[in-house]
Amino acid sequence: MLAALAAFSDVLLQVNVDIDLNPVTDVIGSAVGSFLTTLVVGAVLTAVAPEFLEDRMAAVVDDPVGSFVYGFLVLIFAVLAVVVLFFTLIGIPLALGLGLLVYLVWAVGAAVAFLAIAERFVDREGDDWGKTLLVAAALNGGLVLTGVGGVLAFCIGAAGFGAVLEDRL
Repeated sequence: MLAALAAFSDVLLQVNVDIDLNPVTDVIGSAVGSFLTTLVVGAVLTAVAPEFLEDRMAAVVDDPVGSFVYGFLVLIFAVLAVVVLFFTLIGIPLALGLGLLVYLVWAVGAAVAFLAIAERFVDREGDDWGKTLLVAAALNGGLVLTGVGGVLAFCIGAAGFGAVLEDRL
C-alpha cells in the first residue's frame, strides 16, 4: 500500500502544469480575429446583400442608442437561453446551435456597424466597398487591440446586432 502511494506521489510530482499565459499574444490574436471577421463578413455582405447592408447601416446611423439597447438586451437573453439549455442533456445540441446562430448574427451586426462608421470616414463611390471594408476592419481590430477599446468595439457590435435584429424579432 505504501509503495503504491509512493509511486502515485512520484507521478504527481512529475506532472507539469506550466501554462503559458501571454496576454499580449491573446490581445493581438483577438485583434487579428476581429479584423479578419469584419473584413470577411463585410465582403460577403457587400457581394451578396448590398441593399440589406445599406438599409441596416442607415438604421444604425439613425438610431444608434436604440439599436445598442435592443442588441444588448437580446444578447443577454440569448446568453441566458444558451446557459439554461446547456443544463439539460437534451438541450445541449440546441444550445450549441443557438450559440452559433447568435455568433453569426453578431458578426453580421458588428460588420454592419463598423461599415456604417467607416463610411463616414471614407467617401465611398458607387459600388466600391474596398476602402470602406479596410477602414471598418482596421477600426474593429484597432479598438480590440487596445484594452479599453474592446469595450467600445463591443458596444458598436451590440448596436449593429440590434439593427440587424430589430425588424426580425
